[in-house]
Amino acid sequence: MIEAEGICKQYGSIEAVKDVSFKVEKGEVVGLLGPNGAGKTTTMRILACFIPPTRGLATVGGLDVTRYSLQVRRKIGYSMERTSLYPEMRVTSFLRFAGELKGLGQSKLKQAVPEVIELCGLEKVGNRIINNLSKGYRQRLGLAQALIGQPEVLILDEPTVGLDPENVSEIRQLIKGLTGERTVILSSHILSEVSMICSKVIIMNSGRIVAVDTPAHLGMVLQDRLATDVQIEGPQETDIEELGKISGICRVNILERLSDNLFKYRLEFEKDTDIYPALNAMTFEKNWVLREIQPVKMTLEDIFLKVVSKKQEPNG
Repeated sequence: MIEAEGICKQYGSIEAVKDVSFKVEKGEVVGLLGPNGAGKTTTMRILACFIPPTRGLATVGGLDVTRYSLQVRRKIGYSMERTSLYPEMRVTSFLRFAGELKGLGQSKLKQAVPEVIELCGLEKVGNRIINNLSKGYRQRLGLAQALIGQPEVLILDEPTVGLDPENVSEIRQLIKGLTGERTVILSSHILSEVSMICSKVIIMNSGRIVAVDTPAHLGMVLQDRLATDVQIEGPQETDIEELGKISGICRVNILERLSDNLFKYRLEFEKDTDIYPALNAMTFEKNWVLREIQPVKMTLEDIFLKVVSKKQEPNG
């Protein structure tokens, strides 16, 4: 549904986006991540036909965003971090205006406007002047104008910024509910939000793509070592050295003393090493009780920090 092939964007001597290529399949919800200045917003603006690429090709629904800008805009809904709103207009009038710009006829507008007002929780402010809205309601209105007309593609730049926790949860559920119905690219600095909503992430740094994959697979690939948390009843505090003797284990930490002789340990071990038979054998031999085993997975924050901290190789 969305494809970028070697897109670059240059402002004078500054190259904001450098040879970016990726695909987003129909119905996917994809997170676009990166530190400030990574090129996320520039990439989204190219896809939304706000600015053309300096080089390369970007398509939405098979249409070149440069050659067929008007047709592409009819396929997408775009919500910027700071959506441009007309402060003197009323909420309902603005949404009707946004629908008209997307080519919706009067009969469709009668259904579409109330639909997005309800969807985005704007019922209480439908007749209010935009200039009098809170930041949170303005953010909801920006999302509503992106959703009006049921576009095939949504491009959302920081869709929950400025919202209170309850509203954030509602917007997350709304976006998550679009999975399979709409193709969504969203950027966010809240990595836990992305991990809850997105099936795939694209991580950018210094204008380049440095990783594209599911968070789970990225975690498996990037982990130098594996880790598991275990609760063992019976050992003394000094027995931590015994656990460290198991072949393949690199480090043992006591995370918590749950009772006099019940400890929670974190065991770090080399990849492709199966420590569990030896762990079971040791607990049996020493008459300990293995209460719990919980593998530790890399969080999206761990993945993000590891990827963007890597030194980027120059293009050859």
